Amino acid sequence: MKKSENIVVGISIGDLNGIGGEIVLKTFEDARMLEFCTPVIFASSKVMNFFKTHFNSEINFNSINNLNQLATGKVNVFNCWNEPVTIDFGKEDIKIGAYAIKSLEAATKALKESLIDVLVTAPINKHNIQSEEFKFPGHTDYLAQELEGESLMFMVTDSLRVGLLTDHVPVKDIVENLTEALITKKINAVYNSLLKDFNIVRPKIAVLGINPHTGDNGVIGNEDDTILRPTLQKIKEDGKLVYGPYAADSFFGSNNYKNFDAIVATYHDQGLIPFKTLSFGQGVNFTAGLNKIRTSPDHGTAYEIAGKGEADENSFKEAVFTAIQIFRNRFDYEELTINPLKKSNRKM
Repeated sequence: MKKSENIVVGISIGDLNGIGGEIVLKTFEDARMLEFCTPVIFASSKVMNFFKTHFNSEINFNSINNLNQLATGKVNVFNCWNEPVTIDFGKEDIKIGAYAIKSLEAATKALKESLIDVLVTAPINKHNIQSEEFKFPGHTDYLAQELEGESLMFMVTDSLRVGLLTDHVPVKDIVENLTEALITKKINAVYNSLLKDFNIVRPKIAVLGINPHTGDNGVIGNEDDTILRPTLQKIKEDGKLVYGPYAADSFFGSNNYKNFDAIVATYHDQGLIPFKTLSFGQGVNFTAGLNKIRTSPDHGTAYEIAGKGEADENSFKEAVFTAIQIFRNRFDYEELTINPLKKSNRKM
């Protein structure tokens, strides 16, 4: 990894009938963004000019067919296709889903080849992206296959970070997925991300319980006692500052979350409901644990307001900022740890 003062931010355009195009435009209408990053949107110049006209944007695009043509100080558009596309805001369309995947695949390829430094993904519709060639629940699962490492859904803001032991798993299947191996792997991923991606030297991690009131000594289930507590004890013995399990119902309302660098929830809604309640519009979905950096806003396609000019770009803008900061933090971490025992040349 090389440190760059002007980091190349690749952007997959997401669902063209959603708010992705609008929030991308609004983000880069602020010319100051171009002072510290070079954006490249994976779509087509025809589509982006349609968005520009529809939303009365004054952005000028640099249309390219090769990433060697990237221009610093401009909003670049890499042409993933050339044919015209009919955009019908607010409508779920499998053909539009196919274009979202074209964009994602081209951006991911560029990320793997280090032609872009980080990837920020605009929202997709998980239903209309499905096909014989693409059978993933969403971005995270696809990137976990394409990139190196063990992926972790990590929802982050400046003051709150929430990781998940299980993410897109049906509620009825949660317990059978919570093994000692999985819990250990996920908590280690959170710990390592806090070290490398957020420059936190001695991370403190809280873990939420599986059952209401963490089982009440077996009255409401015994999984907290038989699976979670013994595993957390082993992780503590490894020297990590891991605490819990905590009863999830009162953990956030009591502000206890402010005492920790990250919270690990056992399942999707247990973590994401409080996260989005406390930080909606400012939160970022970061796929931690991989060898490359990907972030996204904390919301979906928002079909109900698509095309109306009402979308709030703040979460997408935060996703750009977060990706850039994590890129720099990883560089600094590698510089500090690449050869910690290297002898000084100074004579004693």
